[in-house]
Amino acid sequence: MRMVVWLTGLVFHFTLRAQVPEIPAYPKGYFRNPLAVAMDLSGNFGELRPNHYHMGLDLKTLKKENLPVHAAAEGYVAKVKIEPGGFGRAIYITHPNGYTTLYAHLNDFAPALEAYVKREQYRLGEWRIFIDVPPDMFPVRKGELIAYSGNTGGSQAPHLHFEIRRTEDDVNLNPLLFGFPLSDNTSPRILRLAVFDRTRSTYEQTPRIIPVKAAGAATYTTTLPITVFSSSAISFGITAYDTHTGSSNLNGVFESILYMDQQLITSFRMDGISYNDTRYMNAHIDYKTKTAGGSYLQHLSDLPGYINSIYTRFNGDGVLDISDGEIHNIRIEVKDAYGNTSVLGTKVQYRRPPTVDRPPSSGKVFYPFMLDGFETEDCEFYLGERCLYDSAHIRYGKTNSANTQVVSAVHSIGSSYIPLQESFLVRLRPNQALTNEQQQKTLVQWFSGAKKDVQKAEWQNGWAAAKFRDFGFYQLLVDETPPVIVPIGFTDGSNLSKATRIAFTITDNFNKFKNVRAELDGSWLRFTNDKGRTFSYRFDEKCLNGLHELKISAEDEAGNKTVKLFRFTR
Repeated sequence: MRMVVWLTGLVFHFTLRAQVPEIPAYPKGYFRNPLAVAMDLSGNFGELRPNHYHMGLDLKTLKKENLPVHAAAEGYVAKVKIEPGGFGRAIYITHPNGYTTLYAHLNDFAPALEAYVKREQYRLGEWRIFIDVPPDMFPVRKGELIAYSGNTGGSQAPHLHFEIRRTEDDVNLNPLLFGFPLSDNTSPRILRLAVFDRTRSTYEQTPRIIPVKAAGAATYTTTLPITVFSSSAISFGITAYDTHTGSSNLNGVFESILYMDQQLITSFRMDGISYNDTRYMNAHIDYKTKTAGGSYLQHLSDLPGYINSIYTRFNGDGVLDISDGEIHNIRIEVKDAYGNTSVLGTKVQYRRPPTVDRPPSSGKVFYPFMLDGFETEDCEFYLGERCLYDSAHIRYGKTNSANTQVVSAVHSIGSSYIPLQESFLVRLRPNQALTNEQQQKTLVQWFSGAKKDVQKAEWQNGWAAAKFRDFGFYQLLVDETPPVIVPIGFTDGSNLSKATRIAFTITDNFNKFKNVRAELDGSWLRFTNDKGRTFSYRFDEKCLNGLHELKISAEDEAGNKTVKLFRFTR
């Protein structure tokens, strides 16, 4: 912005340049490495993952489980979470300085905490729990043993997932800004540059990829000195990664800053993200490219539907106006959390293209921040204000199914390369009369490629409704097939006196369960279900020597139930 100031007949021109905000100052040295081995990252904060940002650090555990995990600072155990996927087994510790640390994918907790959690599971009659722990029950000292590392939940290999959150609002912060002992003097690497025509929806184009080459240490340029575009409004995307000293893991970048003609335009920074906003990662990338099997392309200018974004705009909406036809200098800085910086420089120019009649896109146009819908005689769908990140033509189609379980047409809504932030409502009318019992067993199924999901139908005035978070194909099914309980290594009447555990699996035609319960001699028995596969109980004081009856019940999404009884000797 230029300001002109008149003083006693003289004109002074001041150029006020926008500044990238300073990185907040976090306490250095307050938190220790939660492991006794040197910090080595397999994943960092803000890294791009399917449908979410990575919200902490993944610390390597020497490719094995059961390394001691220590409290990063003094505080108290505030919460414990146990779930089949996600974090698996996790501990939350609240600290007196206003932060909370989280430790996930754990195996056993420290003995006293493990015993407390087991008592709570039996009190609640649930293995899967997320409980608050009284603040005075488990105080911890900095460095105190709290658990052992593992591979539970959604983990694909042994490691410790570690987070730092602001306690007051539960926003996740970048742990690398807290001064952990990790050496990093390696600058990020920029692999490719993409350009988007921002006069159109980003979902209705293929970005132009501009080849990038190294021009020196941590310096990059494009193979063409000047790139000419036929769009007067453009934005950029990059593929880039970072490593730390001595590591070969390709981790995410911390920050990117875009300049045009030495003017700061926009930036993004991975320093604070809420779990409420982590799915907005789908707005940070070119989702269409990724779903087609391509690389992650990170937008340097945010999409219009990205709320609470990681971006800061310094000039308008962050989209570059090159309509003047002049040559413009572009500078892109990419940084890691330690300030190591790589720079990409190039030049761009607009050239008006010959007038070409573009064929109109099919489908109805939907926009971010607008409640809108589409209705036919047997299909209705409605998108809320926070469903879309960018405008898009949502196409609809209908076919018939040969599957005898299907009791509606197959309805195609939208495209799989258009992501959704929030679920949208789908309402379908069956193509045949259903009894009340059949309605109670009706599911709404979504599928796209090999992916499938079902939701229990909610009926109103002859319409079956459900909510989904992805576009694709939708149909109604009547599911009258109960789940199947499959014991592993035992049958009714088995002698298990030499066994150490009981295990079983459950299969279902749609692989979705509403409830699974096991009872031993009439009382709830704790079966673990890590990764949602095998249900397993390790013999303990709950099953003493003698004759016992094990009752296992399972209910699927449609409400079909199976109950099996097994008598065994211990």
